[in-house]
Amino acid sequence: MKVNLERKNDKFLFEAKGNSGVPVYIDNKSDEASKGASPMELLLMGVGGCSAIDVISILKKQRQEITSYKMEVEGQREEVREAKPFKAIHVTLYLEGDIDEAKAVRAAKLSFEKYCSVSITMEASVKVTYSIELNGKNLNILEA
Repeated sequence: MKVNLERKNDKFLFEAKGNSGVPVYIDNKSDEASKGASPMELLLMGVGGCSAIDVISILKKQRQEITSYKMEVEGQREEVREAKPFKAIHVTLYLEGDIDEAKAVRAAKLSFEKYCSVSITMEASVKVTYSIELNGKNLNILEA
């Protein structure tokens, strides 16, 4: 896998493209006129996107009807020398539809523990946890 970045202005805006050719804009968030996501936001988006694809795929195979799927991915950072890496990431899945609770829990567990390459890549240094709200009901899941 390979991506390419090209600087697009005289500041910090970059256009990144992978094999798909779809552009993603990356910028410095300390710049008031930011036109892209920060690299750290992209990491959180990667965790969420990877897991979302897994969970939807698993639930569709189980013939579950998903009418709405939203996520909130929150990263907790700590200061290490001059950097501020994530020390923990929590993902909240908001699912709606005709979905069996046990299947929703199993799909999330499989994603975070077996299939999601992004969160598995980060697991050595970042604790990734998740919780699920199904049709407005908190399923009281807090796992990694």
